[in-house]
Amino acid sequence: MPTNRSVSDAAITQFVNCRILRDHRLQREDLWVREGKILNPEKLFFDEEGFADHQVDCGGRILAPGFIDVQINGGYGVDFSRAADDVSKGVGLVAEKILEHGVTSFCPTLVTSPPHVYHKVLPQFSIHEGGPGGAGVLGIHLEGPFISREKRGAHPEQYLRSFAPGGLADLLQVYGGLDNVAIVTLAPEMPGSLEVIRQLAEHGITVSLGHSVADLSQAELAVQHGATFITHLFNAMLPFHHRDPGIVGLLTSDQIPKDRTVFYGMIADGIHTNPAALRIAHRAHPAGLVLVTDAIAAMGLPPGRHTLGQQDIEIDGLHAYVAGTKTLSGSIATMDMCVRHFLQASGCSVEAALEAASLHPAQLLGISHRKGTLNYGSDADFVLLDDELHIRKTYIAGQQVWRK
Repeated sequence: MPTNRSVSDAAITQFVNCRILRDHRLQREDLWVREGKILNPEKLFFDEEGFADHQVDCGGRILAPGFIDVQINGGYGVDFSRAADDVSKGVGLVAEKILEHGVTSFCPTLVTSPPHVYHKVLPQFSIHEGGPGGAGVLGIHLEGPFISREKRGAHPEQYLRSFAPGGLADLLQVYGGLDNVAIVTLAPEMPGSLEVIRQLAEHGITVSLGHSVADLSQAELAVQHGATFITHLFNAMLPFHHRDPGIVGLLTSDQIPKDRTVFYGMIADGIHTNPAALRIAHRAHPAGLVLVTDAIAAMGLPPGRHTLGQQDIEIDGLHAYVAGTKTLSGSIATMDMCVRHFLQASGCSVEAALEAASLHPAQLLGISHRKGTLNYGSDADFVLLDDELHIRKTYIAGQQVWRK
């Protein structure tokens, strides 16, 4: 076959004998990769007269975009909210381990902490692409301390804050800066919150509503000012009530700006949310569902006592409680477990379950032009799964970074 490598001399890999998740359905196609990007085979054949240097036989399995976890507090003994001297080492350990769960990028999440912890820890995080050493970091998720005392969950009450008149200046004082921050979770009913939401959105930071006693009108105002996400729907918010459905009502609100989608996180671990509630949310607003693990340091560790930020946590089976209480405090579920549980509990399609862990979080963060899909030109971050949705291999930039 004649060749014309005028565009690039880099090697081309062709993944064959696979079902690719593209355009919301599994299709029997090959996947072509060069220099970490997904290629359009028509352009390759007709414009470049190119060919594959390597072929990978996928054995008839599913190729789906790599999973994106936008709320993960740590794992394997690492707690992102602890003022460790070497944060990058802890992030690196978690990033490496979650490749096994199909996660190719994530947002390390910090729970409510005193200002000196933020000032020490935040500058040590960096946004970077993933690779053989681990999943990529898309930015930090700051969950608190501007949240409701009544719905604080496992967040320590003594460090909670309300907004000072300075708006964003107050946040900068508490956090020390917003460099590398991707998401901020706050309670929209707090005085001064709307101005903060507007300013954060203008800075390109995703604002999430959570740990809140907001009614529906307060939640709708927050969305109109720029909020686009709900932190772990149903958990740490007012329960649904038919006369005022609270934040949950955003899923079917008619007051959402036409150009905006409200996304919502779900911890599909079988513990945080009853399967019926999971089904209600998914059927009401399927396009907004984002699977999150909300995993804590105890993920991947044996039962016993561990930490979450400034609190002690006890692990009992798949339950994680604030020590000495029955207050849930994050999960020890992995992302692939959540995908499988969501599929089984909701009765949704395989495609919908996979997109809730890939396409939807990418859309939430505004990066679906390069992550969360297998479209031409996207980053070649993907997972190979069997029909039961167990991860067999994980790829970042077209390179295999984990295999079972």
